[in-house]
Amino acid sequence: MGAYIFRRLLLMIPTIVGIMGISFLVVQFAPGGPVEQVVAQLTGQGDSASDRLTGGGDLMGGQDFAAQEANSKYRGAQGLDPELIKKLEKQFGFDKPPLTRFLDMMGNYIRFDFGESFFRNTKVIDLIIDKMPVSISLGIWILLISYMISIPLGIRKAVKDGSAFDVWTSGIIIIGYAVPSFLFGILLIVLFAGGSFFDWFPLRGLVSDNFAELSWWQKIVDYFWHITLPLIALSLSAFATTTLLTKNSFLDEIRKQYVVTARAKGLTEGRVLYGHVFRNAMLIVIAGFPGAFISAFFTGSLLIENIFSLDGLGRLGYLAVVNRDYPIVFGTLYIFSLLGLVVGLVSDLLYTWIDPRIDFEKREV
Repeated sequence: MGAYIFRRLLLMIPTIVGIMGISFLVVQFAPGGPVEQVVAQLTGQGDSASDRLTGGGDLMGGQDFAAQEANSKYRGAQGLDPELIKKLEKQFGFDKPPLTRFLDMMGNYIRFDFGESFFRNTKVIDLIIDKMPVSISLGIWILLISYMISIPLGIRKAVKDGSAFDVWTSGIIIIGYAVPSFLFGILLIVLFAGGSFFDWFPLRGLVSDNFAELSWWQKIVDYFWHITLPLIALSLSAFATTTLLTKNSFLDEIRKQYVVTARAKGLTEGRVLYGHVFRNAMLIVIAGFPGAFISAFFTGSLLIENIFSLDGLGRLGYLAVVNRDYPIVFGTLYIFSLLGLVVGLVSDLLYTWIDPRIDFEKREV
């Protein structure tokens, strides 16, 4: 197992470099970079996303000495001084060849130095740490809700395989899985957040503005009041895969010889199901827990966080892409990719811990 872990760790290096390299290459051909956005603002050709985000304030915070100089000197002019463009390129780091910039970036990322945001005048790592609690909160609750629904429902469907209960629950699961979470989120807003019918739930934020003034039990109520609709929207399709996986795992185990033998010995159905079948059938579901957490943590939250104005990593990444805030884009991509690779390794190790018969040493990475 030690050799397998070592090979997987070595494989992470080219994988990370490949992911970052392809993303970096795509960005080089993407129009409307940070320099172009500053130039467009200075020449009055349009408002940048960052300007809208900050309510019309300075585009580059405390770092924009060159932009501020140009803004006063060239406002209303038809063109900009080439020296200003060079200053902007140097300020954003675009005065170096692309390969040099990529190698410098990867060298810094190895030390988890992600630099500063172009437009927020804040370190990227500080922004990620600040937004992470919101996304972690959503991910944990979605995972708990999906497992609490999926496992009992999957077991029930396996026991009632082919019955009316199995058929109509499968229909509901398929419909829930097919409907995008953001569309369901919009429907919930229209129905229950003051859209057209009821005004029962808040539309924005994870807590109220006066959250700090509330008592401890009021804080709990306020938190769940705000998170109810986003959780419902995200949970609709989150439990579908785990439910079907649980059902199929139980069906495979129920048909095995040891189950027939246990029943022949006179054991009750509950004893057979939960004393023998459960441990073997839940192997795949339990071992997939780390991957399920990462999936709940990162997928689906982008649109939901924007729809419900939740200030988490999904919204941070979305605004960074819109604003061409490349340090945030690449920093979050690096962290997410690294976490995904580590979780994949942890899932494999969890498989071998639960079932020692599985030996990854005998297969190629």
